[in-house]
Amino acid sequence: MSLVAIVGRPNVGKSTLFNRLVGGRQAIVDATAGTTRDRHYGKTDWNGREFSVIDTGGYSVGSDDVFEEDIRRQVVLAIDEADVILFLVEVGTGITDLDEMMAGLLRKSGKKVILVVNKVDNNDQLYATHEFYSFGLGDPFAISSMSGSGTGDLLDEVLKALPEDNEAEELDELPRITIVGRPNVGKSSLTNALLGEERHIVNPTAGTTRDSIYTRYNKFGMDFYLVDTAGMRKKGKTMDDLEFYSVMRSIRAIEASDVCVLMLDAEQGIEAQDMNIFRLIERNKKGCVVVVNKWDLVEKENNTMKQWREFLDKKLAPWSDVPVVFTSVLSKQRIIEVLQTALRVFENRTRKIPTSALNDYILPIIEETPPPALKGKYIRIKYATQLASPTPTFAFFVNLPQYIREPYRRFLENKLRAHWDFSGVPLQIFFRQK
Repeated sequence: MSLVAIVGRPNVGKSTLFNRLVGGRQAIVDATAGTTRDRHYGKTDWNGREFSVIDTGGYSVGSDDVFEEDIRRQVVLAIDEADVILFLVEVGTGITDLDEMMAGLLRKSGKKVILVVNKVDNNDQLYATHEFYSFGLGDPFAISSMSGSGTGDLLDEVLKALPEDNEAEELDELPRITIVGRPNVGKSSLTNALLGEERHIVNPTAGTTRDSIYTRYNKFGMDFYLVDTAGMRKKGKTMDDLEFYSVMRSIRAIEASDVCVLMLDAEQGIEAQDMNIFRLIERNKKGCVVVVNKWDLVEKENNTMKQWREFLDKKLAPWSDVPVVFTSVLSKQRIIEVLQTALRVFENRTRKIPTSALNDYILPIIEETPPPALKGKYIRIKYATQLASPTPTFAFFVNLPQYIREPYRRFLENKLRAHWDFSGVPLQIFFRQK
């Protein structure tokens, strides 16, 4: 998936534009220069094309911010990784020394740069954008990231600049199974055990793996790409530039995957960062298998595995049917079961239900348990169909879709899961006007 980086000096509106593009308030916005220190990642789509967006800290020199040098180095890393760069400047202040410095850096990068003039709220300010032609970076796009003015034209230009999304063709259309998790939970050890060779460096030091490594696996009648990723720790614990670069690659590997194998440490249990990674998998609508590693180090009783399973169900709710495999990579306990489970989840993710079979099953259930009436209005679902999408997505055609509430959507999802095997796969259900 292509990556678009937003760069510029402090307080020109980078985080506001980021929030506008990804459709949320993921990045803190404040008038204080230097508010953004961590990098924020998001995914957006425009005219059917998905791409990732990264918000960077403000590029500055000689400020009082003790993080200035770290931020500046990581802005350079983001520029190096990005396919398209949005260079944000502010119309009210005109061209500053920092803008000139940033423009010089971008010209040397050789990357596709789109010059964006922010905070253009009226026609008089629109005329003031012409001075930015002096950067030699092409036509400036006048926008107001606060109101959204001009962002549609900007996104049209971004799509023109993005490279062709041919990653699937490069990987021969085979399933992509990505191993993710916190540092030092055994991701590379699992990859080596599955491949039967020391393909990846394994060391007790957290953060040994720096890049996302694709390896084709073709054994025991299975054929797919296995991807080992760098460990993903909390943003506040990202220690250096190289690790930041590695985590960015890991996030992109998740976005490009079909099924993610989330590895946990049985001794440490499930931590907040494990949940962050799980929610990232869920938001990207990827299949998921949870692998509890180092199971041989856990003191067991008769129902230890059952208790773990119940505990994980509560933590991962409302997604309640994620497959869980308990392994010990060092003793190679159940490692082939990990692959078999992941491939079954891939089949579930690509499962297509004929419209006739879907309606024959679900309509009698709806007739027996219809949606509750709201405001004196009776809600009638006429029929359902599965939409053409990479993940299982269903449309229910209703006379009053706006009156259907979340509990009934969950009821329908549970009925679908009870009849067809969608374990490990997030389902999407939409209600549309008939």
